[in-house]
Amino acid sequence: MKKISLILSAVVMTAMMLSSCGGVASKEVTIGKQVWMTQNLNVDKFRNGDPIPEAKTDEEWSKAGENGEPAWCYYNNNPDNGDRYGKLYNWYAVNDPRGLAPEGWKIPSDEEWSRLADFLGGESVAGTKMKSTDFWADYGGKSGNGTNESGFSGLPGGFRDNDGTFDGIGEFGFWWSSTENFAYNAWYRLLYYDVGNVTRFFNIKNYGFSVRCLRD
Repeated sequence: MKKISLILSAVVMTAMMLSSCGGVASKEVTIGKQVWMTQNLNVDKFRNGDPIPEAKTDEEWSKAGENGEPAWCYYNNNPDNGDRYGKLYNWYAVNDPRGLAPEGWKIPSDEEWSRLADFLGGESVAGTKMKSTDFWADYGGKSGNGTNESGFSGLPGGFRDNDGTFDGIGEFGFWWSSTENFAYNAWYRLLYYDVGNVTRFFNIKNYGFSVRCLRD
């Protein structure tokens, strides 16, 4: 009994541990042998202190993508969305050599995302365990929320299209990986409100997705 109590205490302490995230406290959780942030990234500076350009207008967002330049935004350019969902970043910010992830963290690779899904039972069931217990849309009279038994706390932060259009808040959660697919594409993971799986796919680098960091 004492051993079980010690294990449970360690899990709680790990989940509540605070770490520096660009000056913002961020919770973390151990899932298998990986340590993940439980919040989406919400920084506006690279690791070296250089500012990451904010792209508010459709024109600014499209131009950044066309030029292969880093950019971030809030969903619908509303800072209130940042408090819950973090920022949306194009992949050029993810891959910038100045480092998007704070010190001690990294952007997970495609393989590291797969390792997470495998630990949670595979892509077909991991999504439910990764989704938060609130904020997901209903479908057919049934809640789209997950169980969050993993502690990942995945939120439906939506995305920004390459032309600047926002869509999907409350329904989709997209997270970049650090792994390029082809010259114009990179791998990502998707959680969707009406299914329990986590989807692996690729998209063009001009899109704006959430970012979740992994301990380096």
